[in-house]
Amino acid sequence: ISSPHFPEKRIGYLGMMLLLSEEAEVLMLSTNGLKNDLNNDNKFVAGLALCTIGNLATADMSRDLAPEVDKHLKSAQPYLRKKACLAMARCLTKCPDMVEDFVDRVVTLLKDRSHGVLITVVQLMTQVLIVEQRHNSMEAEYEYEDDESERGTPCQDAFVKIVPSLVKLLRNVIGGGYAANDAGGTTDVILQVQILRLLRLLGTGNEKASEEMNDVLAQVATNTETSKNSGNAILYECVQTIMAIESEDGLRVLAVNILGRFLLNRDNNIRYVALNTLANCVVEAKRSIGNDLPEATDDGANSSSAALQKHRTTVVDCLKDPDISIRQRALELIYHLVNNENVEALTAELLNYLVLCPREHRSDICTRILRVVDTYSPNDRWRVDTLITMLTIAGREATRAVQSSSIIYVSRASEDIRAYATHKLLKAVRDDDGTQFGLLVVGIWCIGEFGDLILKPYTYNPSSDMSDLTGGNIVSVSFTAIDPASVVATVEEVTKRHTCPESVKERALTCFAKLSERYANTADSETLSKLQSLVQKHSKSHALELQLRSCEFDALINAMKGVSTSNEANNDIFGVGGGGLGEGVIAAAKEALVRMPVVDISVMQRKRTSGYAANGEDVISIGEAQETAPSGPATGGDLLDLADIFGGTPAPVPSEPAKSQNTTSTNGSSSVPVPAAAPTNAKSDIDLLSDIFSAPAPTPTAAAPQLMTGMNGGGYTDPFNSLSNGNGQNQPKVASLDVFAQSSTQAPTPAAPINLSMNTAAPMDVFSSSPAPAPSQASQVVKVHGCSHDG
Repeated sequence: ISSPHFPEKRIGYLGMMLLLSEEAEVLMLSTNGLKNDLNNDNKFVAGLALCTIGNLATADMSRDLAPEVDKHLKSAQPYLRKKACLAMARCLTKCPDMVEDFVDRVVTLLKDRSHGVLITVVQLMTQVLIVEQRHNSMEAEYEYEDDESERGTPCQDAFVKIVPSLVKLLRNVIGGGYAANDAGGTTDVILQVQILRLLRLLGTGNEKASEEMNDVLAQVATNTETSKNSGNAILYECVQTIMAIESEDGLRVLAVNILGRFLLNRDNNIRYVALNTLANCVVEAKRSIGNDLPEATDDGANSSSAALQKHRTTVVDCLKDPDISIRQRALELIYHLVNNENVEALTAELLNYLVLCPREHRSDICTRILRVVDTYSPNDRWRVDTLITMLTIAGREATRAVQSSSIIYVSRASEDIRAYATHKLLKAVRDDDGTQFGLLVVGIWCIGEFGDLILKPYTYNPSSDMSDLTGGNIVSVSFTAIDPASVVATVEEVTKRHTCPESVKERALTCFAKLSERYANTADSETLSKLQSLVQKHSKSHALELQLRSCEFDALINAMKGVSTSNEANNDIFGVGGGGLGEGVIAAAKEALVRMPVVDISVMQRKRTSGYAANGEDVISIGEAQETAPSGPATGGDLLDLADIFGGTPAPVPSEPAKSQNTTSTNGSSSVPVPAAAPTNAKSDIDLLSDIFSAPAPTPTAAAPQLMTGMNGGGYTDPFNSLSNGNGQNQPKVASLDVFAQSSTQAPTPAAPINLSMNTAAPMDVFSSSPAPAPSQASQVVKVHGCSHDG
């Protein structure tokens, strides 16, 4: 580089640009050499220095060498002026605070007659605007909004004034002013593209500047040849500019039609660009409006949205393209094109694509279809029909949110829609090979919940208004009545498959319990016995949830039949005794298996906003639906009477209220103790089963608790031990540990409940209500007696 000969300098600067990066510290040593070469009389040597600055200049080098670069902007030689413009673009990018100092110099260069200088000047102006916008956005993060509104944009204001000059320059280029630079029959492609980009930056958010450039943009859009790729490049930049500025509706329609022609091109690159641009245009239109796309009938035929809908068929055809990138872009665009008028046609196309798309994309498409159905569904029947079809195609990939939403839509529909959905789901479950787990979950839940509706035939005849609305494609739908044995056999067949997951078995278990109540008066005794045997099938399952629910549902079915459970007869807490139950208990057992109350979306949203979900509580409130439940006699009949199913009696009311109590949920786990409230007759509106299996608060006593003295004596019962010892004699009666019953014979309990609160500073006393003794006085006594077991 320091050599006085040009060949050596050229090799040195070439090696410097190829081997060094702007992070290299050795660049600082070359600053003085660059400054000397910039002042060299040989234009080629100065050009080498300017080229190096445009590629490797750092922030410090830009500040030091900017005056020398500015001198070459006023050079009489076009060769140096165009290289100085590119070098200055690099300097301003590294030092944004110098932008305002060179605005006037850049504006005067736009009048240059050299073609190369014009291209570099336009590129420099574009870079100045980008740097200024980036610099202002970074400063806005550290300033208040008031200061931001007062701060001006000097470069933007200065460049907006020369929009007429840019428009004139573009017209001159189109008219053949630079015919020597033709490429593929198009005049000066690079200069046209650069000017269009600069106009896009200047016209964004500026109505006056946009109005001045509307005519020339229309001229470019109509007169550019599309047979060559060079013309397509100009048209693409023209469309981008039209969509970005405050252009007229007619100009936007013209831009959409150009993109529509791009979709018919055989080149996949052009089609991809068109799909991506159309999708961005739709998103920007929705964002600017703040709502969905306006209907074509509202905006007329001259709106861009109406023009976009005309190319809907072409976009749908792109879903059949062998290129996966084209299909994904088309899918994204179709999702944005859906409105109230074309929702049925476009949803059908989405379902068709769901059959052919890769499995890794099905989950996302199912979620998109659910959003479309939720927003634009014309009626409940079409919504349910679409969701069932979606689950039939991609039930395996459907997320739990999609499955839950489908269930909610069916449960919130009318009785007629429920019957239609249950009939159709039963047929789909029967025809499925066991792989669509989402379909099985939704179908089995609906069969258990609305199983009584499929015992009757169903027929739907659409009205003439619906036929006219859909073009006469709706036909009558009929389903024959299904007998209870066939319904049970269909669900049982699903659970017998080796591929059946545990989640489906759990739904099937709940389905069998509900069908026992639904078919109590319609099915024969053999079917009812089979239902109870299917419920009891999982009583010894290795899955804790299945085992627990099986025992609970079996107890409810026995209570519904009037058969009580007695804990004194045997040690099995779910053992079936021979006694009878009162009418109130039987009514309460039936009430526990009736249809679930309809989810109130407004209540759920209100509880979300009030912070219930943040506290770990259920956000779905069913208290409103329980208000209409039939009440039993004065002596029983509500869900609290189900404590008698397990052989318990009401617990005595303590003389003093307990400080805290432990509640037991339906899965047997204890919740965190909460302060005990005053006695009240109000029921829980969160879980119907929470009051059935909840134990009362233990009665506080002054005596110390009795410790465990053995496996089968002294107050502890082994629930897994047999009822007799090895000699065939019954074991002595002991106090049984019943986690569900409200028995008058209390199991050994501590004097005060265990306090699990994490906010107290006092030490935790597990076995007594008195203060914890000192460590030196702590003692523990465990007495173990001999016990005998079978085998």
